[in-house]
Amino acid sequence: MLPLWLPTVKGPSNSAIAVRIGSHDTQGMNCSIAFVTAALLVVLSPSTASAQLLAVKEGPIVYGHHHLNVTSVEEHKKFWVDTLGGTATKAGTFDVIKIPNVLIFLSARARSGPTKGSSLDHIGFSVPNLRQFVDKVKASGYQMVTATEVPAGVSVTDDIAARGPGIAYVMAPDGVKVELLQSNGQKAAIMHHHIHLFGEQSSEMRVWYMKVFGAIERPNQTSGIISAELPGGVLNFSQSPGPVVPTRGRALDHIGFEVRNLAEFCKKLEAQGIKIDVPFRDVPALKITLAFITDPWGTYIELNEGLANELFQ
Repeated sequence: MLPLWLPTVKGPSNSAIAVRIGSHDTQGMNCSIAFVTAALLVVLSPSTASAQLLAVKEGPIVYGHHHLNVTSVEEHKKFWVDTLGGTATKAGTFDVIKIPNVLIFLSARARSGPTKGSSLDHIGFSVPNLRQFVDKVKASGYQMVTATEVPAGVSVTDDIAARGPGIAYVMAPDGVKVELLQSNGQKAAIMHHHIHLFGEQSSEMRVWYMKVFGAIERPNQTSGIISAELPGGVLNFSQSPGPVVPTRGRALDHIGFEVRNLAEFCKKLEAQGIKIDVPFRDVPALKITLAFITDPWGTYIELNEGLANELFQ
């Protein structure tokens, strides 16, 4: 059987540790959880992590992390740190990139394909000077794909699309598609902005995330994109031209949310008929709890509790 990966176990100082278990059997899972509880206690310090999840106090559910499958951790560091300006750190044995309002976890393991074509097409970040940022990305040798990825009918000049203050698309290593947005007046050099989900039922997708996670509908529609919002990030939804594949095993394996009172939240999910792929777990040594679900369109989702209590007590 394929190995099961528990995504992002957040520790007492906002660490997120992905845990592989050898098979899907319950006994093996319990043994692995016990091993993780005993062994993975090297985590991010509150002083370094607290500045990154700025939205963690803003609601009972906040967007928390992306978890990538990568062929080369070092190549991804060159993109996320040297080019985009993130900060590299370690969580246990795992490499983490910190960008305000999101943590990006890098796991060196095989991927089945890029983000494009999956239910999570790309991730988006805002910057205060898009022209300078795009020039830096190009000078670093990364492929700008704005002309081919921008919504239909939007004009593109020198790799920047004329939508709002301006947007651009770049292809990160392993086919991770990244959108960059101009944000006038933003003080941070870069911040997490959104995830963009694609599917043949985009309206139903938005309704599901609003119902399950309490995301707030954004009434405006731009270029066929509909949206909802949570603290920490916008959730964008677009109609895909055809079927999409699940995220698990792709370049972006799963996304993560920090949930207040996760035990009760999991009970509510089950009452709604939502399957818990990895049941609610208490890991006392790390002062966190976790669970894991998949949305109806194949986006793999991790749920954590503990990060907010540890950073803002």
